Amino acid sequence: MTTAAGTHHNAPTQGYAPSPRPRFDRPTLITQRDVTRHIWGDPEAGNVADWIYASTDRIHTIVFGVGPGGRFTHSDSFRTIFGADEVFVVLRGRMVIANPETAEVHLIETGEAVAFGPDTWHHVFAHGPEDLRVIEFFAPPPSTGTSGPYARTKAYLEHSSYEDDSLIGRWPGGSRERTTLVPIRRNDLAYRRSGDALIGLLSSTDQLTVATLSLSPGTSSASQQRGGDEVVYGTEGVTHVWSRYEGTSYVFEMGPGDACYLPFGSTHEYRNFTAETTTALIGVAPAWLAACP
Repeated sequence: MTTAAGTHHNAPTQGYAPSPRPRFDRPTLITQRDVTRHIWGDPEAGNVADWIYASTDRIHTIVFGVGPGGRFTHSDSFRTIFGADEVFVVLRGRMVIANPETAEVHLIETGEAVAFGPDTWHHVFAHGPEDLRVIEFFAPPPSTGTSGPYARTKAYLEHSSYEDDSLIGRWPGGSRERTTLVPIRRNDLAYRRSGDALIGLLSSTDQLTVATLSLSPGTSSASQQRGGDEVVYGTEGVTHVWSRYEGTSYVFEMGPGDACYLPFGSTHEYRNFTAETTTALIGVAPAWLAACP
């Protein structure tokens, strides 16, 4: 049964509790106004606002935010190490992301991303005067036990380090002993065309693919199916999403901050009926390509 994404507020807690998991049984538009809201954290880890767009049995997609100078680290109750592939794309502000176990630190600008795999400790800091907004794609999702319960099985990280002294005296040209965080800059995308749509691959693993979508005025993508659940999130302009699922057609008008959930087995395409270029972000799990018949 479809779960409405209606506004939901959870107060900060001193102990871990699972976040809400909005899920849907058909193609669904999730507007920014109606997205599920959640707050997590404690004084040690920091408090973070989440806007949870979808959390199905295949993919978990949220936007998280902290204010200027805000951050999240970890505490015994909130351990930021999970059993999933994750991609963070910065929507607003500047993000410093660090692995406190390896002392890796990266600055990720608006429009850039970072990818990392399971068993990666991660801390996030808002850098500069702006608030920070980041969209996160996560698979396998929490419904499979990859988030809080998984984190509790990992040894607690007692000491956090943000200074990699191994690079002192040998940079540039040196290399880290261990690399877990992969920054994705604007020139790092691998592009492909789907009809008239320009698709830019940010990251693709056997569990999760995240890409950008760009449509010139008056154009549309090819009709397509994915090998998993898809969440498409509007970033600029108005994109129409047409989908057909189990004999029923759906048409959605998606603006910035809105998202569409497209379940495994649906056929869909993206269309731009405006005079401006439209853009979006796409997350698909587990597989981008549908299996050949």
